[in-house]
Amino acid sequence: QVQLAESGGGLVQPGGSLRLSCAASGSIFRTIKVDWYRQAPGKQRELVARIFGSGTTNYGDSVKGRFTISRDNAKNTVFLQMNSLKPEDTATYYCNWVAWGIDSWGQGTQVTVSS
Repeated sequence: QVQLAESGGGLVQPGGSLRLSCAASGSIFRTIKVDWYRQAPGKQRELVARIFGSGTTNYGDSVKGRFTISRDNAKNTVFLQMNSLKPEDTATYYCNWVAWGIDSWGQGTQVTVSS
């Protein structure tokens, strides 16, 4: 089974940037997609960004133009570059990796945007 390790979260001021990483350990054959979700207390989980195995990307409306999802296939790692952060971006961010025979979730990394 593939295990995911997220990192890169932290406390940042409004307007700042963070780069999250989702590193997968284990063998992965034919990635279908990797998603970044976030969930704030009392709110529903929200899809933030998606990257398909083809490289095509999708973004939630609230982050378009500010967040960028990318990947390093050689390192089985997906990144989420977050710029122009707002207080409403505060949440726990999770990655979900879907491949043939794999549907794994990370433990989450906390992002707090506050002055």
